[in-house]
Amino acid sequence: MKRTVFEAEHEQLRASAREFLARECAPNVEKWEAAGQVDREVYKKAGDAGLLGFNIPEEYGGGGVTDDFRFNAVIVEEFARFGSAAPGLSLQNDVLVPYFLHLANEEQRARWMPGMATGETILAVAMTEPGAGSDLAGIKTSARLDGDHYILNGSKTFISAGINSDLVVVVCRTNPDPGAGHKAFSLLVVERDMEGFERGRKLDKMGLKAADTAELHFTDVRVPRENLLGEENKGFYHLMQNLPSERLSIGIGAIAGARAVFEETLQYTKDRKAFGQPIGAFQANRFYLAEMSTELDIAEQYIDRCLRAVLDGDLTAVDAAKNKWWCTELAKKVIDRCVQLHGGYGYMNEYKVSRAYTDSRIQTIFGGTTEIMKDLIGRDMGL
Repeated sequence: MKRTVFEAEHEQLRASAREFLARECAPNVEKWEAAGQVDREVYKKAGDAGLLGFNIPEEYGGGGVTDDFRFNAVIVEEFARFGSAAPGLSLQNDVLVPYFLHLANEEQRARWMPGMATGETILAVAMTEPGAGSDLAGIKTSARLDGDHYILNGSKTFISAGINSDLVVVVCRTNPDPGAGHKAFSLLVVERDMEGFERGRKLDKMGLKAADTAELHFTDVRVPRENLLGEENKGFYHLMQNLPSERLSIGIGAIAGARAVFEETLQYTKDRKAFGQPIGAFQANRFYLAEMSTELDIAEQYIDRCLRAVLDGDLTAVDAAKNKWWCTELAKKVIDRCVQLHGGYGYMNEYKVSRAYTDSRIQTIFGGTTEIMKDLIGRDMGL
């Protein structure tokens, strides 16, 4: 079905994103995957191309488009269609910049946002710990106030952009009272060269080979009080405020990536012949392809309705959770079926479908697992 949510200016950005990916990323795929991270310089090039910082106010060097998530969606879709060997712009634009837009004071905005807009300052958020994933209440990383500084101690894991990042928003416990519940956490911005901040292993993952994912360690890191993002002990609520846009972004990327794999697979089933005819002409395969085409269309329509809801200011956490779990589970199913339709070639890494199979598997886990999404939806139903 024709998608009507995007307008001419969004399609212009889409063309710019495709040109950027072809020029700056495609020649470097093998190098970046072997290195386990992209070059820092590509973030700066993304800033120059207008793919970063478009949602940062103009007074800080950004594009000033702070209220139209369709621009975010266009970039997410094009990068997902391209594949994983590209800078993590969704993490920057959809996850981190909103924290600073909603929570940073004027001094913090002036200090940090210009670098975000140009791509010179790379961001990360550190939530997950070795013993705390979906259950954020289990976070043990702590910070105690000592004069004008917080003393930060603890460890984080599975941190996207953990190696390249210059600023890390660290979720930590600032109220030691066991009865404080969700009112125990704060967000502290840790800067690259702070003493006691160390990067651990760059993690060896099943997929997303060019995405630098790392362990982070904090040992008596003195973080100035001026680096508190938002209100003290309100960090959990700050996180909940931003999660819907992150989950919407994940769902958008999941379907765009699956759509690209499906289109490639459809062409493969027309070209590949067995028993004297294209393999797509066999009834079972034709039915599989028909099902996938239909399901992807339906998922895109729900995504577009969510984008309209963002524009209208009424996207709920439940809407975003439905988008996130359904779209990522559908992408997993579609890509698995596409591997099957490729036969033995689907298992070869020279084919996009093989890499997509491992790259996409994390989508039902990060940003909130499918099970957590369903639980959130169920609770909203009064169950």
